[in-house]
Amino acid sequence: MAVEVKELLEAGVHFGHLTRKWDPNMAPYVYMERNGIHIINLYKTAAKMEEAGDALAKIAASGRKILFVATKKQAKDIVAEKAGSINMPFITERWPGGMLTNFVTIRKAIKKMATIDRMKKDGTFLTLSKKERLQVDRLRAKLEKNLGSIVDMTRLPGALFVVDIKREHIAIKEAQKLNIPIFAMVDTNSDPRQVDYVIPANDDASKSIDKILTHVTNAVTVGLNERKAEKAEKDAAKADKKAAPKKAVAAKDEEE
Repeated sequence: MAVEVKELLEAGVHFGHLTRKWDPNMAPYVYMERNGIHIINLYKTAAKMEEAGDALAKIAASGRKILFVATKKQAKDIVAEKAGSINMPFITERWPGGMLTNFVTIRKAIKKMATIDRMKKDGTFLTLSKKERLQVDRLRAKLEKNLGSIVDMTRLPGALFVVDIKREHIAIKEAQKLNIPIFAMVDTNSDPRQVDYVIPANDDASKSIDKILTHVTNAVTVGLNERKAEKAEKDAAKADKKAAPKKAVAAKDEEE
């Protein structure tokens, strides 16, 4: 999927941080300095977006989940909407420590939500005292807020997509420990060496975040559609295989 540099320019993807706040490791992605601000080379951004998109499409086609992480105000709603639209898990509230490195405990917390829901369905919830019901409701609301968006993530994700690696440094460290590939929007104040697939971009402006996330989720959709088509093909082949003996018997009967 071709990325138009003009569109990136219009979205303000090229605006980096103040020159005094920069990370020298971002030098290869900086085009110039203007009014004390670093300007990102959008041709490199476009190339990196295509590279990241191809890799994400392959991960999605393999059936693994991609976990999107963005807890900053400008990115939260965009990530929740875009990741939610393709049924991918996301974290937009505080990163739960041990989310990846202690995944078993996180899964237990998610199961706790399911247990509370069952209690409400089978009437057990009503047997509790008013105070206990209130406590259970509060716990359910807290779990939903922090973990509701990863309910369907039954195993570790195949990749992490992060907006602002400085802010999400705990998530980055956990993914590194487990060798989970990291894709990220990396601004001029961050160290790109922490990331496997760098997308040099303004990670503070909502227009820039929206533009990058749109491309990324479109690439994931391509991978998901490939997987669906492959599955449909396999199912059709199985059905033909099952039907073959019946067709042979029917043909034999006709001959007789």
